[in-house]
Amino acid sequence: MATVRQKQVAEVIKRNFSMVLQQEGSYIYGSEVLVTVTNVKMTPDFSMAKIYLSVYNTENKQEAILEMEENITRLKQSLAYRIKKHVRRMPDIQFFLDDTLDEMERLNALFNKLHEEKQMGGEENEG
Repeated sequence: MATVRQKQVAEVIKRNFSMVLQQEGSYIYGSEVLVTVTNVKMTPDFSMAKIYLSVYNTENKQEAILEMEENITRLKQSLAYRIKKHVRRMPDIQFFLDDTLDEMERLNALFNKLHEEKQMGGEENEG
């Protein structure tokens, strides 16, 4: 269970890293790809921030994450500049692909298909 301080620092990193991506993202992974920060989790000693990202407008989502990892020094410097008043030490950052929204979209499409084929259980025939 995360402490109040861990949640506060995670929220500060989430907000500020989103702004960093708005400014620096197009230089790193291109202007077509959209990357959003969905969640940040801090380790108990505040040495590591795990940043969960959703990637849109591309088939190869992992490629955008790899591009960011190649430019991690630049991203970390930009983030450090923004949050230096909020943390004593800049944590290391790791990126993780958050595919929750993709899974939700896939399940919705599956449910819609089942509904169209009238294979959803528990429904009475209408009309």
